Amino acid sequence: MNFTTDYDEIVSLIDKIDPSSYAKSRNYIDGAVTRLSPYISRGVISTKQVLERTLERGFEPGKMEKFTQELAWRDHWQQNWIAKGREINSDLKRTQTPVSNTGVPAAVLNAHTGIDGIDQGIQELYATGYMHNHVRMYTAAMVCNMAYSHWLNPARWMYFNLLDADWASNALSWQWVAGANANKKYVANQENINRYCHTSQQGTFLDVDYSVFKYPNYEENPPKSASPTDLDYKTPDELIETKLLSLITPLPEKTAVSVLAEIPTYIYNWYNLDPKWDSERKANRVLLLEPSIFEEYPISEKSVAFMLNLGKNIAGLQVYVGEFSKFVDEYQLKDIHFKEHPLNSHYRGIEHSRDWMFDIKGFHSSFFGFWKKAKKQFRY
Repeated sequence: MNFTTDYDEIVSLIDKIDPSSYAKSRNYIDGAVTRLSPYISRGVISTKQVLERTLERGFEPGKMEKFTQELAWRDHWQQNWIAKGREINSDLKRTQTPVSNTGVPAAVLNAHTGIDGIDQGIQELYATGYMHNHVRMYTAAMVCNMAYSHWLNPARWMYFNLLDADWASNALSWQWVAGANANKKYVANQENINRYCHTSQQGTFLDVDYSVFKYPNYEENPPKSASPTDLDYKTPDELIETKLLSLITPLPEKTAVSVLAEIPTYIYNWYNLDPKWDSERKANRVLLLEPSIFEEYPISEKSVAFMLNLGKNIAGLQVYVGEFSKFVDEYQLKDIHFKEHPLNSHYRGIEHSRDWMFDIKGFHSSFFGFWKKAKKQFRY
Protein backbone atom coordinates (compact mmCIF):
# COMPACT_ATOMS: atom_id res chain seq x y z
CA MET A 1 0.00 0.00 0.00
CA ASN A 2 1.32 3.39 -0.98
CA PHE A 3 0.03 6.69 0.44
CA THR A 4 -0.06 9.52 -2.05
CA THR A 5 1.42 12.85 -0.99
CA ASP A 6 -0.30 14.89 -3.72
CA TYR A 7 -2.86 17.25 -2.18
CA ASP A 8 -5.48 16.97 -4.94
CA GLU A 9 -5.32 13.19 -4.78
CA ILE A 10 -5.64 13.32 -1.00
CA VAL A 11 -8.78 15.45 -1.19
CA SER A 12 -10.23 13.16 -3.86
CA LEU A 13 -10.02 10.29 -1.36
CA ILE A 14 -12.61 12.06 0.81
CA ASP A 15 -15.11 11.76 -2.04
CA LYS A 16 -14.69 7.98 -2.07
CA ILE A 17 -15.93 7.55 1.49
CA ASP A 18 -19.07 5.45 1.93
CA PRO A 19 -20.18 5.98 5.56
CA SER A 20 -22.61 3.06 5.42
CA SER A 21 -20.03 0.56 4.20
CA TYR A 22 -17.55 2.00 6.69
CA ALA A 23 -19.92 1.38 9.61
CA LYS A 24 -20.58 -2.21 8.55
CA SER A 25 -17.06 -3.34 7.75
CA ARG A 26 -14.52 -1.04 9.42
CA ASN A 27 -13.39 -3.68 11.94
CA TYR A 28 -12.31 -6.11 9.22
CA ILE A 29 -8.78 -5.71 7.86
CA ASP A 30 -10.22 -5.42 4.34
CA GLY A 31 -13.12 -3.20 5.41
CA ALA A 32 -14.15 0.10 3.85
CA VAL A 33 -11.84 2.26 5.97
CA THR A 34 -10.88 5.67 4.60
CA ARG A 35 -7.03 5.53 4.74
CA LEU A 36 -7.17 9.25 5.54
CA SER A 37 -5.60 9.06 9.00
CA PRO A 38 -2.03 9.90 7.83
CA TYR A 39 -3.29 13.13 6.28
CA ILE A 40 -5.45 14.10 9.26
CA SER A 41 -2.58 13.41 11.68
CA ARG A 42 -0.18 15.48 9.59
CA GLY A 43 -2.66 18.37 9.45
CA VAL A 44 -2.92 18.26 5.66
CA ILE A 45 -6.70 17.92 6.02
CA SER A 46 -8.89 18.21 9.10
CA THR A 47 -11.61 16.09 10.64
CA LYS A 48 -13.99 19.00 10.07
CA GLN A 49 -13.07 19.17 6.39
CA VAL A 50 -13.70 15.43 5.97
CA LEU A 51 -17.05 15.63 7.76
CA GLU A 52 -18.32 18.69 5.90
CA ARG A 53 -17.25 17.42 2.48
CA THR A 54 -18.98 14.09 3.14
CA LEU A 55 -22.18 15.83 4.23
CA GLU A 56 -22.07 17.97 1.10
CA ARG A 57 -22.25 14.79 -0.96
CA GLY A 58 -25.75 14.23 0.36
CA PHE A 59 -25.28 11.66 3.10
CA GLU A 60 -27.82 12.03 5.90
CA PRO A 61 -26.21 12.85 9.26
CA GLY A 62 -28.35 10.31 11.08
CA LYS A 63 -27.08 7.53 8.81
CA MET A 64 -23.40 8.34 9.24
CA GLU A 65 -23.16 8.50 13.02
CA LYS A 66 -20.59 5.70 13.37
CA PHE A 67 -18.35 7.34 10.77
CA THR A 68 -18.71 10.72 12.50
CA GLN A 69 -17.97 9.16 15.87
CA GLU A 70 -14.72 7.67 14.62
CA LEU A 71 -13.65 11.08 13.31
CA ALA A 72 -14.64 12.63 16.64
CA TRP A 73 -12.41 10.22 18.56
CA ARG A 74 -9.39 12.04 17.08
CA ASP A 75 -10.59 15.45 18.28
CA HIS A 76 -11.46 13.93 21.66
CA TRP A 77 -7.94 12.55 22.13
CA GLN A 78 -6.38 15.83 20.99
CA GLN A 79 -8.51 17.88 23.39
CA ASN A 80 -7.47 15.58 26.22
CA TRP A 81 -3.81 16.09 25.28
CA ILE A 82 -4.31 19.87 25.26
CA ALA A 83 -5.93 19.68 28.70
CA LYS A 84 -3.52 17.21 30.30
CA GLY A 85 -0.27 17.94 28.51
CA ARG A 86 2.56 15.61 29.50
CA GLU A 87 0.29 13.80 31.94
CA ILE A 88 -0.81 11.59 29.06
CA ASN A 89 2.71 10.09 29.12
CA SER A 90 1.78 8.43 32.42
CA ASP A 91 -1.05 6.14 33.51
CA LEU A 92 -3.92 8.58 33.28
CA LYS A 93 -6.93 7.06 35.02
CA ARG A 94 -5.52 4.15 37.01
CA THR A 95 -2.21 2.35 37.40
CA GLN A 96 -1.64 -0.37 34.85
CA THR A 97 -1.30 -3.65 36.70
CA PRO A 98 0.24 -6.12 36.60
CA VAL A 99 3.44 -5.03 34.87
CA SER A 100 6.50 -7.27 34.64
CA ASN A 101 8.63 -5.24 32.21
CA THR A 102 8.92 -1.97 30.30
CA GLY A 103 10.10 -3.36 26.99
CA VAL A 104 8.47 -4.81 23.89
CA PRO A 105 8.24 -8.57 23.30
CA ALA A 106 10.93 -9.60 20.82
CA ALA A 107 8.35 -11.73 19.01
CA VAL A 108 6.26 -8.62 18.38
CA LEU A 109 9.25 -6.61 17.15
CA ASN A 110 10.18 -9.44 14.80
CA ALA A 111 6.61 -10.17 13.70
CA HIS A 112 7.06 -13.76 14.89
CA THR A 113 4.33 -14.07 17.52
CA GLY A 114 2.81 -17.05 15.72
CA ILE A 115 -0.53 -15.25 15.41
CA ASP A 116 -0.86 -14.68 11.67
CA GLY A 117 -3.27 -11.73 11.82
CA ILE A 118 -0.95 -9.84 14.17
CA ASP A 119 2.30 -10.83 12.45
CA GLN A 120 0.94 -9.78 9.06
CA GLY A 121 -0.19 -6.47 10.56
CA ILE A 122 3.28 -5.78 11.99
CA GLN A 123 4.90 -6.65 8.67
CA GLU A 124 2.52 -4.23 6.94
CA LEU A 125 3.38 -1.55 9.50
CA TYR A 126 7.10 -1.89 8.76
CA ALA A 127 6.57 -1.98 5.00
CA THR A 128 4.02 0.81 4.61
CA GLY A 129 3.67 2.78 7.86
CA TYR A 130 0.06 1.62 8.20
CA MET A 131 -1.66 -0.80 10.56
CA HIS A 132 -5.40 -1.42 10.70
CA ASN A 133 -6.93 -0.06 13.91
CA HIS A 134 -8.26 -3.44 15.03
CA VAL A 135 -4.80 -4.98 14.60
CA ARG A 136 -3.33 -2.14 16.67
CA MET A 137 -5.70 -3.14 19.47
CA TYR A 138 -4.77 -6.82 19.12
CA THR A 139 -1.08 -5.95 19.25
CA ALA A 140 -1.47 -3.70 22.29
CA ALA A 141 -3.55 -6.35 24.07
CA MET A 142 -0.89 -8.98 23.44
CA VAL A 143 1.90 -6.67 24.66
CA CYS A 144 0.18 -5.19 27.71
CA ASN A 145 -2.22 -7.88 28.88
CA MET A 146 -0.40 -11.07 27.89
CA ALA A 147 3.29 -10.13 28.04
CA TYR A 148 2.56 -7.65 30.88
CA SER A 149 4.67 -4.89 29.37
CA HIS A 150 3.98 -1.35 30.50
CA TRP A 151 2.27 0.47 27.63
CA LEU A 152 4.61 3.50 27.22
CA ASN A 153 7.62 2.10 25.36
CA PRO A 154 5.53 -0.18 23.13
CA ALA A 155 3.35 2.81 22.27
CA ARG A 156 6.49 4.76 21.33
CA TRP A 157 7.57 1.87 19.07
CA MET A 158 4.24 1.90 17.24
CA TYR A 159 4.21 5.72 16.99
CA PHE A 160 7.74 5.62 15.56
CA ASN A 161 6.58 3.46 12.66
CA LEU A 162 3.15 4.95 11.90
CA LEU A 163 2.67 7.48 9.11
CA ASP A 164 -0.46 8.60 10.95
CA ALA A 165 1.43 8.94 14.23
CA ASP A 166 -0.68 11.00 16.63
CA TRP A 167 0.69 10.82 20.15
CA ALA A 168 -2.65 11.57 21.81
CA SER A 169 -4.54 8.92 19.87
CA ASN A 170 -1.70 6.43 20.15
CA ALA A 171 -0.79 6.86 23.82
CA LEU A 172 -4.35 7.12 25.10
CA SER A 173 -5.50 4.16 23.01
CA TRP A 174 -2.67 2.01 24.37
CA GLN A 175 -3.66 3.09 27.87
CA TRP A 176 -7.28 2.20 27.10
CA VAL A 177 -6.24 -1.33 26.08
CA ALA A 178 -3.97 -1.67 29.12
CA GLY A 179 -6.65 -0.48 31.55
CA ALA A 180 -4.70 2.65 32.49
CA ASN A 181 -7.24 4.89 30.74
CA ALA A 182 -10.30 2.68 31.17
CA ASN A 183 -12.13 0.70 33.80
CA LYS A 184 -11.19 -2.64 32.28
CA LYS A 185 -8.63 -4.11 29.93
CA TYR A 186 -9.10 -5.15 26.31
CA VAL A 187 -8.22 -8.68 25.20
CA ALA A 188 -8.86 -10.70 22.06
CA ASN A 189 -8.69 -14.45 21.47
CA GLN A 190 -7.89 -16.41 18.32
CA GLU A 191 -11.54 -16.72 17.30
CA ASN A 192 -11.92 -12.93 17.30
CA ILE A 193 -8.68 -12.42 15.36
CA ASN A 194 -9.63 -15.10 12.83
CA ARG A 195 -12.96 -13.40 12.23
CA TYR A 196 -11.67 -9.91 11.52
CA CYS A 197 -8.34 -10.85 9.91
CA HIS A 198 -9.78 -13.65 7.77
CA THR A 199 -7.40 -16.22 9.21
CA SER A 200 -8.25 -19.77 10.31
CA GLN A 201 -5.63 -20.62 12.91
CA GLN A 202 -6.25 -23.16 15.63
CA GLY A 203 -4.18 -24.41 18.54
CA THR A 204 -2.31 -21.15 19.17
CA PHE A 205 -1.73 -19.70 22.63
CA LEU A 206 -4.70 -17.42 21.93
CA ASP A 207 -7.02 -20.27 20.95
CA VAL A 208 -8.71 -20.15 24.34
CA ASP A 209 -12.01 -19.06 25.85
CA TYR A 210 -12.22 -15.49 27.10
CA SER A 211 -12.63 -16.74 30.65
CA VAL A 212 -8.91 -17.63 30.62
CA PHE A 213 -8.02 -13.93 30.50
CA LYS A 214 -10.06 -12.99 33.56
CA TYR A 215 -8.11 -11.81 36.56
CA PRO A 216 -9.35 -13.25 39.86
CA ASN A 217 -12.15 -10.93 41.05
CA TYR A 218 -10.58 -8.13 38.99
CA GLU A 219 -13.73 -6.05 38.44
CA GLU A 220 -14.82 -6.30 42.07
CA ASN A 221 -11.41 -5.94 43.68
CA PRO A 222 -8.71 -4.61 41.33
CA PRO A 223 -5.28 -5.64 42.64
CA LYS A 224 -2.94 -2.86 43.72
CA SER A 225 -0.02 -4.90 42.49
CA ALA A 226 0.42 -8.33 41.05
CA SER A 227 2.82 -10.48 39.11
CA PRO A 228 1.97 -12.69 36.15
CA THR A 229 1.94 -15.70 38.51
CA ASP A 230 -1.02 -14.14 40.34
CA LEU A 231 -3.16 -14.37 37.24
CA ASP A 232 -5.19 -17.07 35.56
CA TYR A 233 -3.43 -16.25 32.28
CA LYS A 234 0.26 -17.05 32.18
CA THR A 235 2.51 -15.26 29.69
CA PRO A 236 3.16 -17.59 26.75
CA ASP A 237 6.76 -18.63 26.17
CA GLU A 238 6.62 -16.80 22.82
CA LEU A 239 6.23 -13.44 24.59
CA ILE A 240 8.63 -13.77 27.52
CA GLU A 241 11.71 -12.22 25.91
CA THR A 242 11.43 -8.42 25.76
CA LYS A 243 13.67 -5.68 24.43
CA LEU A 244 14.19 -2.00 25.20
CA LEU A 245 14.50 0.04 22.03
CA SER A 246 16.67 2.99 21.08
CA LEU A 247 14.54 5.00 18.65
CA ILE A 248 16.28 7.83 16.77
CA THR A 249 14.72 10.25 14.29
CA PRO A 250 16.87 10.71 11.15
CA LEU A 251 16.30 14.44 10.73
CA PRO A 252 17.72 16.26 7.69
CA GLU A 253 20.94 18.18 8.04
CA LYS A 254 20.48 21.78 9.13
CA THR A 255 20.68 24.28 6.28
CA ALA A 256 20.14 28.03 6.13
CA VAL A 257 16.76 29.40 5.11
CA SER A 258 15.95 32.70 3.47
CA VAL A 259 13.39 34.92 5.19
CA LEU A 260 12.19 38.43 4.40
CA ALA A 261 11.87 40.63 7.48
CA GLU A 262 9.00 42.69 6.05
CA ILE A 263 6.55 39.79 5.68
CA PRO A 264 5.13 37.39 8.28
CA THR A 265 6.62 33.98 8.97
CA TYR A 266 4.28 30.98 9.06
CA ILE A 267 5.64 28.00 10.97
CA TYR A 268 4.68 24.46 9.96
CA ASN A 269 5.63 21.28 11.75
CA TRP A 270 5.08 17.51 11.98
CA TYR A 271 1.43 18.09 12.98
CA ASN A 272 0.64 20.96 10.61
CA LEU A 273 1.28 20.61 6.90
CA ASP A 274 -1.88 22.35 5.67
CA PRO A 275 -1.30 23.71 2.14
CA LYS A 276 -4.41 25.90 2.35
CA TRP A 277 -3.46 27.73 5.55
CA ASP A 278 -3.62 31.43 4.59
CA SER A 279 -2.14 30.33 1.26
CA GLU A 280 -3.02 33.57 -0.53
CA ARG A 281 -1.02 35.66 1.93
CA LYS A 282 2.57 36.49 1.07
CA ALA A 283 4.70 35.02 3.83
CA ASN A 284 7.84 33.16 4.74
CA ARG A 285 6.78 29.53 5.14
CA VAL A 286 9.08 27.31 7.19
CA LEU A 287 8.79 23.70 8.30
CA LEU A 288 10.32 23.75 11.79
CA LEU A 289 11.84 20.45 12.92
CA GLU A 290 12.88 20.74 16.56
CA PRO A 291 15.34 18.02 17.62
CA SER A 292 14.02 18.13 21.21
CA ILE A 293 10.52 17.17 20.03
CA PHE A 294 11.79 14.26 17.95
CA GLU A 295 14.03 13.06 20.78
CA GLU A 296 10.97 12.67 22.99
CA TYR A 297 8.64 11.49 20.22
CA PRO A 298 10.90 9.83 17.61
CA ILE A 299 9.69 8.93 14.13
CA SER A 300 11.12 6.64 11.45
CA GLU A 301 12.96 7.46 8.25
CA LYS A 302 9.82 6.51 6.34
CA SER A 303 7.79 9.01 8.38
CA VAL A 304 10.36 11.78 7.87
CA ALA A 305 10.27 11.22 4.10
CA PHE A 306 6.46 11.22 4.14
CA MET A 307 6.43 14.53 6.03
CA LEU A 308 8.91 16.17 3.67
CA ASN A 309 7.01 14.99 0.60
CA LEU A 310 3.72 16.32 2.00
CA GLY A 311 5.50 19.64 2.54
CA LYS A 312 5.97 19.93 -1.22
CA ASN A 313 2.29 20.86 -1.45
CA ILE A 314 3.09 24.13 0.37
CA ALA A 315 4.44 26.73 -2.04
CA GLY A 316 7.87 28.05 -1.05
CA LEU A 317 8.17 25.89 2.07
CA GLN A 318 11.68 25.81 3.52
CA VAL A 319 12.97 23.41 6.18
CA TYR A 320 14.73 24.56 9.34
CA VAL A 321 16.18 22.00 11.75
CA GLY A 322 16.58 23.58 15.17
CA GLU A 323 14.69 24.83 18.18
CA PHE A 324 12.01 27.51 17.97
CA SER A 325 13.88 30.04 20.12
CA LYS A 326 17.08 29.56 18.11
CA PHE A 327 15.19 30.03 14.84
CA VAL A 328 13.54 33.25 16.04
CA ASP A 329 16.80 34.69 17.37
CA GLU A 330 18.86 33.67 14.36
CA TYR A 331 16.54 35.39 11.89
CA GLN A 332 15.22 38.17 14.17
CA LEU A 333 11.61 37.16 13.51
CA LYS A 334 8.82 39.46 14.67
CA ASP A 335 5.55 38.56 12.96
CA ILE A 336 5.24 34.83 13.67
CA HIS A 337 2.19 32.64 13.00
CA PHE A 338 1.55 29.05 14.04
CA LYS A 339 -1.33 26.65 14.64
CA GLU A 340 -2.37 25.52 18.09
CA HIS A 341 -1.03 22.15 19.23
CA PRO A 342 0.16 20.72 22.58
CA LEU A 343 3.73 20.49 21.27
CA ASN A 344 3.67 24.18 20.33
CA SER A 345 3.05 25.57 23.82
CA HIS A 346 6.52 27.17 23.84
CA TYR A 347 5.96 29.01 20.55
CA ARG A 348 5.49 32.78 20.69
CA GLY A 349 3.52 34.78 18.17
CA ILE A 350 0.00 34.66 16.74
CA GLU A 351 -1.68 31.33 17.39
CA HIS A 352 -4.23 30.17 14.82
CA SER A 353 -7.03 27.82 15.84
CA ARG A 354 -7.21 24.39 14.28
CA ASP A 355 -10.29 23.20 12.40
CA TRP A 356 -12.28 21.32 15.03
CA MET A 357 -15.42 19.36 14.20
CA PHE A 358 -17.28 20.69 17.22
CA ASP A 359 -16.97 23.59 19.65
CA ILE A 360 -15.97 21.40 22.58
CA LYS A 361 -12.92 22.12 24.71
CA GLY A 362 -11.30 20.53 27.73
CA PHE A 363 -10.76 17.09 29.18
CA HIS A 364 -13.39 14.36 28.98
CA SER A 365 -12.56 11.11 30.78
CA SER A 366 -15.04 9.28 28.57
CA PHE A 367 -15.43 9.60 24.82
CA PHE A 368 -19.17 9.26 25.18
CA GLY A 369 -19.24 12.26 27.50
CA PHE A 370 -17.53 14.15 24.66
CA TRP A 371 -19.89 12.63 22.07
CA LYS A 372 -22.99 13.55 24.08
CA LYS A 373 -22.04 17.20 23.69
CA ALA A 374 -21.02 16.72 20.06
CA LYS A 375 -24.38 15.24 19.07
CA LYS A 376 -26.09 18.45 20.12
CA GLN A 377 -23.99 20.30 17.52
CA PHE A 378 -24.27 17.62 14.84
CA ARG A 379 -26.96 18.37 12.26
CA TYR A 380 -29.81 15.85 12.36
